[in-house]
Formats: sequence, C-alpha cells, structure tokens
Amino acid sequence: MAERIADAAVTTRGGRVRTVLFALLIPFAIVLVWEGVKFLGGDPWRIQNVLGLGVSFEHRPPLRIGMASDLSLPHVWEVLGSFFEPVQRRSDVSLGQFLVGAALYTWREAALGFLVGALLGLTLASIFIHSRLLERAFVPYVIASQTVPIVALAPMIVFAFGQGVLSVVIIATYLTFFPVTIAGIRGLTSPDPRALELMRSYAASRWAVFWKLRLPASLPYLFTALKISATASIVGAIIGEGPGGIPEGLGRAIINFNQQYISGPEKLWATILVSAVLGILFFSVVRAVELFVLRGRALAAG
Repeated sequence: MAERIADAAVTTRGGRVRTVLFALLIPFAIVLVWEGVKFLGGDPWRIQNVLGLGVSFEHRPPLRIGMASDLSLPHVWEVLGSFFEPVQRRSDVSLGQFLVGAALYTWREAALGFLVGALLGLTLASIFIHSRLLERAFVPYVIASQTVPIVALAPMIVFAFGQGVLSVVIIATYLTFFPVTIAGIRGLTSPDPRALELMRSYAASRWAVFWKLRLPASLPYLFTALKISATASIVGAIIGEGPGGIPEGLGRAIINFNQQYISGPEKLWATILVSAVLGILFFSVVRAVELFVLRGRALAAG
C-alpha cells in the first residue's frame, strides 16, 4: 500500500513537471511564430551597434505580408520595451506601472463578481437538485441567459444600475454563475446512490446529506467550473469597464490605447498581454486552492 502511494506521488509530481514545461513552451512557440512571420513578411528593420561592437544588422524580409507590418504586429521586443516607457509624454509613470495598477483594479472587480457568481451558482444548483420541478422550470432559462452576448447586455446593466463598480461586478457575476450552476447540478447529484441510501437509513437530514456527502463529492466538478469562471470574470470586468465608466481598469486602458493605436500600437498589445496574464494568474490561484483542498484524493485514487 505504501509503495502504491509513493508511486502515485511520483506520478503526480511528474505530471506537474510536464504541465509546467508545456506551459512554458507555449509562450516560446507563440513568440517564435510571431517573429517568424515578421522575419518572412514584415517591415525591414535594423539593429544599431549589435552587442556594443559597433556593428549594425539590417534585415529585409523576402515577402510582404500586410498583417505582419509594424503597425499591425509590432516586434515582441518593442511590446516588452514599452513597459518601461512613460505611459504618456512627460509622465513619471511607466506603462508597466500603470498597467499593473489597472490590472489590480480590474482584478478586484472580477474577484467580487467571481465570489458572488460562485455563491449564486452553488445556491441555484442546491435548489435545483432538491426540487425537480424548479429544475425543469428554470434551468432552460439559466442556459438561455448565456445566449445573450455580454457586449449587448453590458450597456443594459449599466443603464439599470448606473455607472460604477456595481454594474461591473454584476456583469462579472453574470459570466461566472452559469458554469458553477451547471457543474454544481452535476456534482451534487454525483454521489453513489448506495451512500445516499446509507445516509437516509441513519435518518440524516437533507442538510447533513448536503454537507457531508453531496458537497464533498461535487468539489472536483465545482473546481473545474470555478477555473472557467475565474477567467470569465476577468473578461466580464474588462468588458463592463467601458460602458460602466471605470477610468482605472484595463477595459478603459484598452479603449484609450486603441484610440491611440496608430501612434503607439505596442501599448495596446502590452495591455492585451497584461490582461491575458491576469486571467492566467487568477486561474492559477483557483488551481492552487484546488490542489490544496483535493490534495488527498489523487493519492487515494492511485
């Protein structure tokens, strides 16, 4: 038994190492393809004083690809270098500092929407599994709610609740509750029927069955939904900041840098990069919590 547990632990660690290596390989591959396209069909470029040797290097791509121009697709080093440049002319704040502050502001809005959406989704799932009538009546409407484009719904929410953080949180909640609701229904109904019969034979209340059997059994399903909802809440917060009139978040930064795109395309790309990293970090936080909460289940399964 001890050998099986040890083998399972080694296998789990090996899987995590492969996951990390694969996660690091993807950005490298994206950069390689990005610069490869520009190398083949981008604008000519020149590097002055290579490695301080006083030698210049000039490259003229053999092809002309419109999407690979410096305006449409700036070099990776230009995007990364823009983080150290002033966010505006004569500003003491760098673009990197500005975007970090905007990302933290957006994350706070998304985190609130994530928490409210998760609680709402779990509450709805709990109600539906205890009432088949309510499930048949309202689950189709829960599903239908996600067919409305959030871009069209966001201005309506802002009109109803006014500009401000509340509207942004509601939009993030809207994108968060659906995965949790559907996964919650599946997870809360996943316990072995024999375990349910055993609980009933001991005259356990519905509350006891829920907390001691249904909820623990649903955790793998819920964490899968929460990881999806984490990234969805970031998207909802960014989309909501435009009509919500939030000047401090990434949504407003994307709008502003899009309007200034011709003069500085790398700023918009840098903002998109920060938005993606923010979503990945939020996903990673939920994943870390999942590994901690379910740390004993993988070994038991092995």
